[in-house]
Amino acid sequence: MRSSGWVRGFGFFASLVFSSVVFSFLVFSLPVVVVSPALAQSSEQLEVGPPPLHRAEPPAPGATAEELQKRGDALQADKNYLDAIDYYQAALVKDSKNAVLVNKIGMSQLLLHRYKEAKKSFDHAIRLDKKYANAYANEAVVLYEQGSYGKSIHYYDKAIQIDDKEAVFYNNRAASLFAKKQYEKAMVDYAKALELDPDIFERTGRGAGIQARLPSPQDRARYDYVLAKLYARNGLPDRSLHYLKKAMEEGYKNIKDVYSDNEFSSLRKDPRFAELMAAKTTAISD
Repeated sequence: MRSSGWVRGFGFFASLVFSSVVFSFLVFSLPVVVVSPALAQSSEQLEVGPPPLHRAEPPAPGATAEELQKRGDALQADKNYLDAIDYYQAALVKDSKNAVLVNKIGMSQLLLHRYKEAKKSFDHAIRLDKKYANAYANEAVVLYEQGSYGKSIHYYDKAIQIDDKEAVFYNNRAASLFAKKQYEKAMVDYAKALELDPDIFERTGRGAGIQARLPSPQDRARYDYVLAKLYARNGLPDRSLHYLKKAMEEGYKNIKDVYSDNEFSSLRKDPRFAELMAAKTTAISD
């Protein structure tokens, strides 16, 4: 399996920038503007950072494709996405049929919110290698960010048909299903992701991918309740109680289901469960 080839989510976008920055749609002929809430002048104002700049030296003409790709990987890891693209493109000149390079160009474009360009790159990678699961999954991320949830699910289906052992594929497809309010199907995928990678939700949290598509407190509350059920079913009471409390804080309307849902049968015997429910955690308003 190719390493570092997919965008993680929703997490993505999770870990991509994924984890707490909500992506916005951009006009691609304009420079990308990064909104930085941390720099807000007041609770009603946001400052914006400068557009991305080239910071690295240009690719050396005599460097090999492998050397250029390695340098591109380092620049991408440092979030110097424009420079990373330059290095990947220089490597591609020397190795024009390399689907991994094209996919990495798409990943950097995606991280710059250049969705149209990223989609073209992932399409190109797929044409070069029709069995490249990561390229399908990354194109699904683009479609998700554009609100095309049905198409996104289709591309995740293709990725999973090729490689059914990647937890992130199930996690991200679940986000698309959740956005379409197909909650039962989403829960099946979240369960599969958790089975393959028990720590996946702790790493990604409620990443910007899904955060961007959960505009209401009830949607966020349902998401947290679903995770609470999954952790309870998997015998992880600490994590289950954590997400159950979050669901209550979000004001989950069907919280009484916790007394009848089979997934919570063991958790209901935990004294901490009774304490949490007795506390009647107050919903935290936005």
